[in-house]
Amino acid sequence: MPVRLNPIGVIYSPYDTKEKAPIQGVFQPQGKGQIEIFHEYAEGLKDIETFSHVILLYLFDRAGEIKLVRQTFLDDTPHGLFATRHPCRPNSIGLTIVKLLKREKNILHVAGIDVLDQTPLIDIKPYITIFDCYPEADDGWVNHAEERPKPAGRE
Repeated sequence: MPVRLNPIGVIYSPYDTKEKAPIQGVFQPQGKGQIEIFHEYAEGLKDIETFSHVILLYLFDRAGEIKLVRQTFLDDTPHGLFATRHPCRPNSIGLTIVKLLKREKNILHVAGIDVLDQTPLIDIKPYITIFDCYPEADDGWVNHAEERPKPAGRE
């Protein structure tokens, strides 16, 4: 069954290369960006400014080779792709949560962005604590990982 996704906008960030983008936005909360929603979808932004954070779903349009088991940016031990947030995925869909600073018409100003500049946006959802926060959740192998720079040559 074919799946068709149409971008609803574009994500702009200060990161023009994979090397400059943070591993996760939480590691660079000061990283600011803009989300441009195409005019035909702008009406769908009504009330978005009532939320402090939003979830962005986007296309990893510059991701490399898909490997089902690989090392991650945070760990040298190989893990199954679906136990990671690695960008090289069969369907190239990325997810990030950003702080919504303000809305100006069809432009959202955000902080904590970790996405490459000019990335196609496929959806926005509000971050709703009662739905999206599970304090009892276990972070799996990431519990033992520490923040570090991206290892050179590793996508």
